[in-house]
Amino acid sequence: MGSVVEQTLLIRVTGIDQPGITAGILRILAEARAEVLDMEQVVVRDRLNLGLLIAVAEEQAPLKDLLFFGWERNLHFDFEVVDPPEDLPAPSRFAVTVIGARLGPEALGGVADAIADGGGNIERIVRLSNYPVISYELIVMGGHTDTMRKGLLEASSLHQVDIALQREGLARRAKRLVVIDMDSTLIRDEAIDLLADEVGNGAEVRSITEATMSGRHDFESALRDRVSRLAGMDVARLNAVASRIRYTPGARTFARTLRRLGYRTALVSGGFDVFAEEVRRHLGIDIAHANSLEVADGRLTGRLVGDVLDGPAKARLLEEIAAAEGIPLEQTVAVGDGSNDLEMLAKAGLGIAFNAKPVVDAAADTTLKVPYLDAILFVLGIRRQDIEAADRTDG
Repeated sequence: MGSVVEQTLLIRVTGIDQPGITAGILRILAEARAEVLDMEQVVVRDRLNLGLLIAVAEEQAPLKDLLFFGWERNLHFDFEVVDPPEDLPAPSRFAVTVIGARLGPEALGGVADAIADGGGNIERIVRLSNYPVISYELIVMGGHTDTMRKGLLEASSLHQVDIALQREGLARRAKRLVVIDMDSTLIRDEAIDLLADEVGNGAEVRSITEATMSGRHDFESALRDRVSRLAGMDVARLNAVASRIRYTPGARTFARTLRRLGYRTALVSGGFDVFAEEVRRHLGIDIAHANSLEVADGRLTGRLVGDVLDGPAKARLLEEIAAAEGIPLEQTVAVGDGSNDLEMLAKAGLGIAFNAKPVVDAAADTTLKVPYLDAILFVLGIRRQDIEAADRTDG
């Protein structure tokens, strides 16, 4: 009796998707005593693309049965004899997230060129969203990190799209804590600028705020200077300011989805606790830390209570919250826009600059310029259709 000759076959199946295709094919393979080595399937606009890698004895290769099954179902089968898979060390894998108001072939081609020029090979592409922005996730095998990052930055600038490059693996999929700035991040305003409007100092305070967030002023001294200009303000007017706060588009979806997925969330702000607590309550965020305004006889004194919550303090709070929650730093995400967020972004496992100043964009792991806070969910690999399905389920 001769030895059994085994061959490795790559089977590609295309056609209109319908229930029972995968089950029927696997049933035929089981009858042929084939071994499934790999299998991937994707459906685009009801068109099936199924790939199977099998090992099977040559005399038992079920080609006729599969072709007959395809004829019955109006499917096209393609067979290719390939070399058996080698037991080699797995190459590095990366996730490239591309986000934009429009993603045409020019922008996506620029991303693909940058990946190829860096030695990477695109293994899989998945659309994450088509609203409020379009986004895709590309899983890349191999490649030189720095070369790909440089090329992707150039593509991002040229095509005006946001691109995030992360190592794909458990660390990316296991994020558990998000620490986020408040002013110009969770909300569209700088609260101190709104307070200054109430006492007629809005223009000059805004100028100081802009310079401070861009890294041109020391944060603590600039904050104390601006707070001093609020001296004498009736605390009752704080409620009027709180009523004018505008939430960043997507903030509610962002916070609601993270809560649903079991993330812990913390608001860490260089602004003021009277507003931070209101934002925390409104969005359902777990923890809030911010500076405290000193009050005497129902009026602001123009001073702060306690130490200033500046950049280093934000980074320390991230560490302390993570430790208290039992979450390793590599499983944390920090989001901010100003120079006082730099230390926090550097400390987190993933630092995201959201519509940030140039000094922050240059230092962050990932930058987003789209005006929707929930676009951060796409960077985390969360699909819009899953968000919407969960919202519908919860009513």
